[in-house]
Amino acid sequence: MNEPTAYGRRAGHETAAVEVHHPMPLAPVLPAAPLVPVQPGTVPAVTSIVLPDGRVVTGYTLNPAKPEPVAVKPAVSRTAVNIALGGIGFGAVCGGLVLLTAFIAALAALVHQLIILAAVIFGGWIAVQVFSASGHQGGNTFHIRKAIFKRNHFNG
Repeated sequence: MNEPTAYGRRAGHETAAVEVHHPMPLAPVLPAAPLVPVQPGTVPAVTSIVLPDGRVVTGYTLNPAKPEPVAVKPAVSRTAVNIALGGIGFGAVCGGLVLLTAFIAALAALVHQLIILAAVIFGGWIAVQVFSASGHQGGNTFHIRKAIFKRNHFNG
């Protein structure tokens, strides 16, 4: 008597058909500008909406405020232009820093060469002063013509 049917249910337990109601969305009201109460020139029409569960909602329809047109934006954003200009400036500074580094290295080499040149010239001047034969400037002069070293004893 209660044997299962093809769908796995026992006889006598059939379900009634289910009616599905899909809700209809209301038109969205965008609060772009604050609503200011204005006395209408004409009486607006009353609108009624039947909800899926059978209730009726009655009210006035509101026309959404139209937003102001958006200002025309440039084809390239200002931020992108600033980043590009910063990159160009950074590249120019890097090139200048490379040149500055090369200039400092060349200046250091020049100073090094000048110090060596001054040492050579000053050393030559001292050598000329020490070994010059331009007269006797005091002190004792010894002329040793023949010296004999014999058994660690000097015979002069």
